[in-house]
Amino acid sequence: MINFEYFFLDEAYQAEGLVVVIDVLRAFTTAAYAFNVGVQKILPVAEVNQALNLRRQIPGSMIMGEVDGIKPPAFDYGNSPASISKLDLNDKIMIQRTSAGTQGIVLALNADQIFAASFVVAKATAEAIRRLNPDKVSFVITGKSLGRDGDEDRACGEYIQALISNQSVDSKAFINRVRYSSAGRSFIDETKSITAEIDFNLSIQTNIFSFALPVVKEDSLLTMKFTEI
Repeated sequence: MINFEYFFLDEAYQAEGLVVVIDVLRAFTTAAYAFNVGVQKILPVAEVNQALNLRRQIPGSMIMGEVDGIKPPAFDYGNSPASISKLDLNDKIMIQRTSAGTQGIVLALNADQIFAASFVVAKATAEAIRRLNPDKVSFVITGKSLGRDGDEDRACGEYIQALISNQSVDSKAFINRVRYSSAGRSFIDETKSITAEIDFNLSIQTNIFSFALPVVKEDSLLTMKFTEI
């Protein structure tokens, strides 16, 4: 039987075994859409300067992400699945820096294996974990780090956990938690932009991609790839 544990971002270093780092709104939803439009791999980093240095070192690479929700002027793209989904990024190398999701990956120092996850890849992630049959799965709930309740990420983790145990689980109750999480409410607030509302709607699409997002070390760099399930 798999032992499941949950950690917040500032506890990510405690996460052991197979670690699933979750960022529903929006880092790993954006990452999934980036792979869907052709990205070859994504290099998650913690700092803006790291991202800029990597872009200089890797010809043709691009940066997507945010600082406190806003795209830095030097980045190529923000942290928006709606925007990324409209691009042609065939065979591109993307560098990603966000305030929550990529931080969780970098901080998961004691992980044996890492997956990045969101609702759009939840079923594929659960299936990948079932195939690996680990003793322990640790979920890192990154959304809690920003002064929010993080329940959108906790709901995704609990949904993936349920899928691992029961493939027929209904996603509706979990998605409703995203709507009523503090982050979810901020995205659907009528004062927010149309882009934010579209991003929210894309982020609650469940299991629309048939790949998981493992993170490995490649040439000393953390590297997110996609694995068809």
